[in-house]
Amino acid sequence: MENSINVLIVDDEIDITEVLLNFLSANGFKCEAVYNGKDAISKIKSGKFDVVLLDVMLPYIDGYHVAYESITDMENPPAIIIMTSRDIQFEKNIAKMSGAFEVIQKPFELDKILEVIKKAVVKGGKNETV
Repeated sequence: MENSINVLIVDDEIDITEVLLNFLSANGFKCEAVYNGKDAISKIKSGKFDVVLLDVMLPYIDGYHVAYESITDMENPPAIIIMTSRDIQFEKNIAKMSGAFEVIQKPFELDKILEVIKKAVVKGGKNETV
């Protein structure tokens, strides 16, 4: 399943982005990264990605606005997985309104990322778990 999954990583923390790129690539995913909200919107709207790992606190445009602006008019939007170090219970409500599939608490375990990506792809990115 992994070989056909395209993942976009959106985080302004270069260390986190590099770890995710290396880990997911080693697990057979095709990955790209951007480091701010403006670039994220154009990449997501390209329709190329199945899953987006999206940080909340980004330069220019925050992650929730990126999610909402990117997927509102898309016929087959990618599954948006929000990554945050803020209060997870509060974030789940906002994530659901923005169209996200799931919220992951930072710091996270890499195996948890794999689990959530696979679940998102199987469920078609619908936000049933938020």
